[in-house]
Amino acid sequence: MTQNEQNDSNPRWLAVCAKGTEALLADEIRHLGGNVHKEGHLGVHFSGDSEVAYRVCLWSRLASRLLLPLQECQVDNVDQMYEAARSVDWSELFPVEATFRIDFHGRSNFINNTQFGAQKIKDAVVDTFRDKTGSRPSVDKAGDIRIEAQLRKGLLHLYLNISGDSLHRRGYRLQPGKAPLKENLAAALLIRAGWPALAAEGKALVDPMCGSGTLLIEAGLMAADVAPGLNRQGWGFDRWLGHDRKLWMSLVDEARQRRTAGINGLQSRIYGFDIDEEQLNAARKNLERSGLAGKIHLERRSVEDLRIQKETAEQGGMLICNPPYGERLSELPQLAPLYQQLHDAAMSLPDWRLVVYTGNTDLARAIRRPLEKQYRFLNAQIETKLLIFGAADERSTQPQPSAIRGPVEAFANRIKKNMKTLAKWAKREDIHCYRVYDADIPEYAVAVDRYEDWLHVQEYVPPKSIDPQVAERRLLDILAVLPEVTGVPAEQIVLKRRERQTGKKQYEKQNDDKRTMEVREGQVKLLVNLRDYLDTGLFLDHRPTRLHIAKQAQGKRFLNLFCYTATGSVHAAAAGATCTSVDMSRTYLNWGRDNFRLNSINPDNHAFVQADCLQWLKGDRGEYDLIFMDPPTFSNSKRMEGVLDIQRDHVDLIRMAMDRLASGGTLIFSNNLRKFALDRDALAEFDIKDVSGKSIPKDFDRRQNIHVCFEISHRT
Repeated sequence: MTQNEQNDSNPRWLAVCAKGTEALLADEIRHLGGNVHKEGHLGVHFSGDSEVAYRVCLWSRLASRLLLPLQECQVDNVDQMYEAARSVDWSELFPVEATFRIDFHGRSNFINNTQFGAQKIKDAVVDTFRDKTGSRPSVDKAGDIRIEAQLRKGLLHLYLNISGDSLHRRGYRLQPGKAPLKENLAAALLIRAGWPALAAEGKALVDPMCGSGTLLIEAGLMAADVAPGLNRQGWGFDRWLGHDRKLWMSLVDEARQRRTAGINGLQSRIYGFDIDEEQLNAARKNLERSGLAGKIHLERRSVEDLRIQKETAEQGGMLICNPPYGERLSELPQLAPLYQQLHDAAMSLPDWRLVVYTGNTDLARAIRRPLEKQYRFLNAQIETKLLIFGAADERSTQPQPSAIRGPVEAFANRIKKNMKTLAKWAKREDIHCYRVYDADIPEYAVAVDRYEDWLHVQEYVPPKSIDPQVAERRLLDILAVLPEVTGVPAEQIVLKRRERQTGKKQYEKQNDDKRTMEVREGQVKLLVNLRDYLDTGLFLDHRPTRLHIAKQAQGKRFLNLFCYTATGSVHAAAAGATCTSVDMSRTYLNWGRDNFRLNSINPDNHAFVQADCLQWLKGDRGEYDLIFMDPPTFSNSKRMEGVLDIQRDHVDLIRMAMDRLASGGTLIFSNNLRKFALDRDALAEFDIKDVSGKSIPKDFDRRQNIHVCFEISHRT
């Protein structure tokens, strides 16, 4: 302890903040009159009288909680922890009629459950009250009084939470938007970016992707000298016996006067734009509650259409935004062009400071301005950076360079080579959906499929030996070059991660956009969904088999087992067959019915059966001229009575299907198990022809083991 600290008789406090903002908070506390002692991993330790504590609650833009330390001691067991909490005279801190709650953090060899830890502290508080007053306070989740206990490395800290709810809850944001920043993090970004100094000069601020408006409102509160705590309705100190209401209200009155003067005298012009009207509506409501309505301009406008008044542009300022950075894999294809659009839009304000907060600095490479500073932050455990760019220079005005450079050039060249061959073949064969690339180069382990004018990209999960950052860089390079080499715009590229799918996972949704598109195959049209599920509704490698079914099906009774979206049935029905389609999934059967309607075929004239194919076959007594069976490699769906293992169960499956096959009919049996071995001895009574070679189309011939296919018939 320094001499200055020894002479400081004021109470000690701990202001908790987000990691990476400790130094900023320490400066803020000094400005508010506190004597800072230490910046720690939990926040800032300082001393100050009640006025300083109240000012931190009312004026801190960075703190999340203000805690009053009550006890600190080493504890080696539960009993010692209880006694440490009992040593605090809780009846001197709050009245017995007030409710309280315990927030317990940390673990030890004797406390491995935070609820148990909270229970022991609660017992100590209640027992202290009983001894002192003869009665006890009640516990409540809301809690008039909040007691915080932290147990780390055997050291117990007990605090009284003076602020109550987190200080980032300013009271204006009831509509948080789709990917909101916490208010105190937004404030930290603005302070790091130098906004307070620019605001003092009357400079302007623009957020071209403002979302629900958090950055805008925090910038406005700073520029107008508005205390961020003025809108809050309740505080942790309201029932604290040490609360000086008269002092508090005098500080609130002062803050209200400053707010009125600051808003009336606000010089900085603040603009927020977004393409999403729902987000803008949330921003408008938040703005009204903040007291800044009429002081911040909101408008629906895309990034590439950024425009502000010439006078404002000339006076200078800051363009700041928090663009999406690909927390969801599916977002990545559209993000690279978004960052390029941001760069282009910012060039309309070449002398302004450009500030970008992102969790993906690779995407930010599209911004070709001098990078002056960068700061690390954490946003909900995601490592992020605040990038501060200076005025545009000569490099900034140069056209965006080709993405085809460096190691990814090999991938681009392979795509070009494959496209050159496959495009001619597809045109000649009238094929509109086909595979362009399938991990041809091991370092670029993706499958790229073309669906009409769209690309469906599936990333194979890289092995653990590959550095995740290297894998991410390669994936971004892939997404950057695909529009250039294929001519498909980035907004028509969909990305997914391809993992080995087993059991329930094979049917799980990846998204919920419910966007289908129409594609053509042979004489039929089919619906595919590139976003919502891992698979699209159309297995491209079985295209020759479906076209073969179409040629064979006229006038026949067709049975499609494990039918998925009934694409094989559509081909058969269009050729004149009567179809029975069986699958466990209602979703896929309904999709199949939609495929029938798309081709003006009434699904009511055909059978769609939701059932476990194994159980259904045991009970079915129908007869069919043509059967197609493409079972999964493995399934333990909850709708099945058991577990399907195709290598183990294929003999029984084939026998049951052959019992339903008419004399002279054909069973087409296929599956995608790479090491599948048909048990010919167990099926010796049937004629079996391996047609795998001719069933694999040209676009999959680089991977001959993509599936196996057999035609099976009764011996004559």
